[in-house]
Amino acid sequence: MLGTDPPPANRRPAGGSTRPAGAGATAAIGLSGRLYRQLTNRAVLAGWEWVVRQGAIGPGSPRARRFGAIGRGSCLAFPPGAQFGERWIRIGEDTLIGPHVSISAGMVPGQQMVTDPVVRIGDRCMIGRGSHIVGHFNIDIGDDVHTGPYVYITDQNHGYEDPDEVVHTQWPNDVPVVIGTGSWLGTGVVVLPGAVLGRNVVVGAGSVVRGTFPDHCVIAGVPARIVRHYEPEKGWIAGP
Repeated sequence: MLGTDPPPANRRPAGGSTRPAGAGATAAIGLSGRLYRQLTNRAVLAGWEWVVRQGAIGPGSPRARRFGAIGRGSCLAFPPGAQFGERWIRIGEDTLIGPHVSISAGMVPGQQMVTDPVVRIGDRCMIGRGSHIVGHFNIDIGDDVHTGPYVYITDQNHGYEDPDEVVHTQWPNDVPVVIGTGSWLGTGVVVLPGAVLGRNVVVGAGSVVRGTFPDHCVIAGVPARIVRHYEPEKGWIAGP
């Protein structure tokens, strides 16, 4: 009836608001959700940073007592990769082992080894995240050696001589590995048993290294070959 019908929906009542009913509550809920996410994000990141700091292994931490030695100023970052045979592993001073790095001595935890140390990492080294150092006989990494991430170093290969036996059941071959002081190994390098690198050797990313290489050279490829070398009278020269 005239005078009693409600105003049209698109007509703004005198002195009223155009905001739909419940808009304020919705905005408040949205603001509350954003604030909750921000606070949760900060709490998670702060908590993770605390876990990373507390989980790192250094000379004074209880876990360090499992190792043959961890020198002053050295740190194994958290989270670690697989670690076992620690008593046969020696790490020098001021060395940083990145997160997710696996270092092992032997096939299984508790194995009695015939050499000590099985794995030695020198002073002022840096081992990139996700790398693996898998020792069974002797891996010797000199001072000031740096690696990129995801490097794999081992002194053992499975045998495959018997064609009637599956490879993983055949007796492995252990040959010492030496990485000379001051060397740099790029991302994804694989160092195989018997590899010997001299001082200040640069290994290109993705290379597979076996054999002996002299001081002051650059090697790259699969298998790695000398691509540059240094001669005191001539400087750096391309080729072997």
